Parts: sequence; C-alpha cells; structure tokens
Amino acid sequence: MNAGIKRARRITFWTLAAELVFAWLGPVMRIMMEAHEGEIGWSRLVLEVVGLSVFSWLFVRVVGAVVDGRAAKRDVVASGALALVLIAFEGIYLRELTGDALGALAFGWGMLAVTWAAAAVLGLSARAAVALTAGDAAVYVALVFLMVPDFGAQRGQIASYLLMLALLPYSNRVWLWVYRLIVQVHEGRQAQAQLAVTEERLRFARDLHDLVGHSLSAIAVKSELAVKLVRAAPEQASEEMTAVRGLAKDALREIREAVRGYRAIDLSAELDSVRAVLEAAGIRCALETPGRLPSGEPATLLAWVVREGATNTLRHSAATRTRITLRTTGTTAVLEMVNDGVGGQSAGDGGTGLIGLSERLAAAGGSLTAQPTGSGEFVLRAVVPTAVHEHVLTEAVV
Repeated sequence: MNAGIKRARRITFWTLAAELVFAWLGPVMRIMMEAHEGEIGWSRLVLEVVGLSVFSWLFVRVVGAVVDGRAAKRDVVASGALALVLIAFEGIYLRELTGDALGALAFGWGMLAVTWAAAAVLGLSARAAVALTAGDAAVYVALVFLMVPDFGAQRGQIASYLLMLALLPYSNRVWLWVYRLIVQVHEGRQAQAQLAVTEERLRFARDLHDLVGHSLSAIAVKSELAVKLVRAAPEQASEEMTAVRGLAKDALREIREAVRGYRAIDLSAELDSVRAVLEAAGIRCALETPGRLPSGEPATLLAWVVREGATNTLRHSAATRTRITLRTTGTTAVLEMVNDGVGGQSAGDGGTGLIGLSERLAAAGGSLTAQPTGSGEFVLRAVVPTAVHEHVLTEAVV
C-alpha cells in the first residue's frame, strides 16, 4: 500500500476510533459525582467498566473493518446489544437521582448510543443510515421515558442528545467518504500509468508486426524452397539462400529502425507532457530548463528518464509538488527530478525501470541516482554526456 494511502488510512481510523471518548462519558461523570458525594459503588462501576471495555473493543473492530472496506455486521449487532444492556443497567441507578445530576448522567450514558450509531452507519446506504439513527433516537427517548423520573425536565438533555445523533454519525460518513476519494485518486494514478505503458507496448507491437512481418514470411517461404532445391537444383537453391540472406539483413535493419523510433522521444514534448500529466493528478510541477535543449540521442535518454521519473512519482509516491531541472554544460547534461513524496518512495521503488535506465546511461558514459534526502524530498538525478554512440539505442537487437 502506498505510504500516502497508509497515512490517510491511519488518520481516518484514529479519528473515528477517538470517538470512544464519548462512550466513556457516563462512567466518568458517575465517578466524579460519587467522588463528590464521598461514596463510590465499586462493584457496579467495575461491571460498567468491563462492559465498556468490551464495547470499545467491538467498536474498534467495526471501524477497522469499515475503513478496509469489509463488513462487520456481527460486531455492530453485538456492540449495539451491549450498549443497550449498559444503558438499561444504568437506568436502575438513575432512578435514585434528581435534578441536574440526573440529567447530566442520563446524557452521558446516552452518548454511548450515539457512539455506537456513529460506527454503525458507516457501512450503510444513506437511507439505511437515516433509518438507523431514527431508530436509535426512538429507543433512547423511550428508555429515558421509562427509566427517568420527571421525563419533562429532561427535554434539554434529550435535545442535546438528538443534536449529537444528527451530527456525529454523518460527520463520520464524510470522513470515510474523503478517505475513499483519496484511495480512488491513487488507484486512478496507477491505472493512468499502466494504461500509458500498455498503449505504448501495443503501438510498438503493431509497428514491429507491420515492418518485419512480410520479410519474415518471405524468409520462411524461400528457406523451404531452398531445402527442396538443394539436391535437384543447387545453383537455384544457392540463389534462394542469397535472397534469404538479403531479406534477413533487411529485416534486421527494419527492426533496428523500429527500436530506434520506439526509443527516440522528443525531450521538449516529453517535458510538456509530463508536466500536464502531473498537474492533472494534482501534483504541482515546476519546470526549469535552459534556452536550448540537448538534441539527438542524449535528449532521447533524458526524455526516458523524465518519463520513468514521472511514472514513479505517480505510482510510488504521495507527492504534492515536484521540480524538474535541466542544466547543460559543454560536455554533459544534468537532469534532476525532485518531489516531496519521499514517504512513499525508496531507491528501489522504480523496479526494473530505473535499473534498465541506469544500465543504459552507464553504457553511454553517464549515471543515474535515485534516493531520498534528509530534507524530506526524493531526488532522481541523471547525468548524460552530450555525445552518445548510436549503439546505445540499438544494442538490444544486435
């Protein structure tokens, strides 16, 4: 999982899990009230704390499952039943209270039901979430009516409870919605990079088939004919094999041309394209280039570095900004791509892409490095001599 997604998941999970604070308002308020009166019912308090601990464990399981996109129906039902039992159990004690203490404690224990609803609505549709919170409100109001003396005096606490029930669950749904949007954006970046690679492979396959398919078919036919003629007409067989050799040379030349065309990329166009793709993905891109860009094969090598660096930024980092700098001297060109997504990248994240580029630049007398810095940035740096031999681009088919 990408480091940015991990961080977003961690923030979302702990934000939702932190709402357990509301579930513990009841026992905390009770301890404060009984401590003020000088007498604490330890046995009842221990039972309540154990019950709330189990509820908290179930709550965390529900939140973790929902954030990971899994269902947790059993945990939701179990935690809801436990919350109902705890509220009913506390109702026995509430009958002994009056005035502000009664209202405050009833509200504190009511927040346990709000906390449960805040997690239970996360895996539901909008209509089901409304139905669940309405049912929660009805059950709580009914319990207060049945268990709390002087129901009319609790209207303020009930109104506060209903307000919390209207806000907390739906704020959680917004948090989860934002997290899922982040995941979708990340998946979109990966799909975009994979699609670009797939389209390029298909284009190359079509070009290669169109260029050498006919030549290879002709080679196969003439080779079969030469085999048949080798005894009956040796001279004609020799002519056919000479033709086969010519076709093979033509095919090799066409393959080299195809590879050269495949690998030759316009540096200026690639820089503009990469900046557009990065900015479309929400990554600010600053481009610093000299007035005159390198040309020929050095430009092609640098263009491949730019493409690979942009692909790794999209797929392996949580970058929000990147800077591409190109400097040239009399004998070398230096390209640096710097982004702030170091949390999601390491020197090995480029896989075979960066390894292959490093080998090609080394064969051309250049170098490629990719590593994080102490300032929280990731730097991809390529040094290419301005004079590169042609075999660097075609050596794969020789």
